[in-house]
Amino acid sequence: MAEFDFEKQLTVTETGIPGLKVVELSVHGDNRGWFKENWQREKMVAAGIPDLRFVQNNISFNDNKGVTRGIHAEPWDKFISVATGSVFGAWVDLRPGAGFGKVFTCTLDPSRAIFVPRGVGNSYQALEDGTAYTYLVDAHWSLELKKTYTFVNLADPELAIQWPIPLEECELSEADKAHPMLADALPMAPRRTLVTGCNGQLGHAVRALAEERGLADSFDYCDIDTFDMSDSAAYGQYDWSLYGTVINCGAYTAVDKAESPEGRKVCWAANATGPALLARTCAEHGITLVHVSSDYVFDGTAPLHMEDEALSPLSVYGQSKAAGDLAVAGCPAHYILRSSWVIGRGHNFVKTMRMLSDRCADAEDALEQVTVVDDQVGRLTFTETMAGAIFHLLGFREGDMEPTAPAPYGLYNCTNAGESASWAKIAAMVFERANGNGDKVVPVSTESYYANAAGPIAPRPEHSALDLAKLEATGFKPTDWHVELDAYMDGLLAE
Repeated sequence: MAEFDFEKQLTVTETGIPGLKVVELSVHGDNRGWFKENWQREKMVAAGIPDLRFVQNNISFNDNKGVTRGIHAEPWDKFISVATGSVFGAWVDLRPGAGFGKVFTCTLDPSRAIFVPRGVGNSYQALEDGTAYTYLVDAHWSLELKKTYTFVNLADPELAIQWPIPLEECELSEADKAHPMLADALPMAPRRTLVTGCNGQLGHAVRALAEERGLADSFDYCDIDTFDMSDSAAYGQYDWSLYGTVINCGAYTAVDKAESPEGRKVCWAANATGPALLARTCAEHGITLVHVSSDYVFDGTAPLHMEDEALSPLSVYGQSKAAGDLAVAGCPAHYILRSSWVIGRGHNFVKTMRMLSDRCADAEDALEQVTVVDDQVGRLTFTETMAGAIFHLLGFREGDMEPTAPAPYGLYNCTNAGESASWAKIAAMVFERANGNGDKVVPVSTESYYANAAGPIAPRPEHSALDLAKLEATGFKPTDWHVELDAYMDGLLAE
């Protein structure tokens, strides 16, 4: 039996293949034998192993030294360890992208394990008789999923794997001998991503970024017309085993209409019932869920809102968003992006102000002035910034066809950076940029603005600025909203 070190400290190290991580395990031994915590979720997640939902445990027992298996890439993540004996392992990145064909090798024994992400080909050679090789996986085996495996030949000279025991002296299956060389190997197709609410402002930005990064083939899109998230019967139209991520861009945003009897029902269905059903489905299938929240979950009394601030919504809309947040937080793999004052493709405040500025400047249809609320302050959030933050938190890096460096799950504030400003100040900036008539904007209080409004009016938070430190700590740096506003106005004025 190979010797190995007892009492090592639990550590996780990178390998050069994104997501493939070597784990040094602490094994306690004496004259009776040894004991180890082979998988300890809390410690290992803290050390850098993804927090996965393992659903199956497999053991491969190898009678003889020299048994060699692989190279197989399967559509799930694996945590591999050795119960007895030792192996020489070789892993090949078979995911599409710049890393395709990259190789990593090392030995595994009871004190060393490895985490293998989906799409990385796995192979090993038993170095001792009676070697027991065990692995946890985050998907149930099925004949349908087996059809998605991809393979490469153990003996491919392009891989140049230095097997300790020459392959001609080893026991291999006929199937493994017949696997293709790397030049003919098929890359593992990425898990699919479903984008709900694809026709909204954020949905358009997510689609544009996916296309820009060459990810369009693995993204699917739906809107309320094709998938009503609040209808449990609608979930049967999807094969959820194909999906690794759902990005929920769908929401009801008619803040004032939500205060009406009919609007209240639609608002709660879209913002609470739908996310709750989506969260349950994602939890059942081990899917990562991205959901977008709002500053309206707060009463707006704090000048700057932190992620851990207690929920205190003022309106029906805010209450429905808070309920959706609580439901999504029950999904083990989730990101909630709390945002405010969203600007993108479609109807929004900046476009409205540009239109009113034009009317003020039009001699035939001149408006004398435009009143805008001055006692609500916050920052703009451009959908391109939010889409970028979503891809960053999911773990997409340059050249990735699927995530390789995900951030810890949880809630993140997400707006553009910069000082807070009032709606009136932003309106004046738009007017000035569009027609040089910023003086046409007249600041008024919220109370005065809505004094003669017909129909129900939802209460608004006074302060909408969100603290960005947690998001920035992941390495994503939102640009200043002034910069984004300039670029956005360039586009509007060029139309």
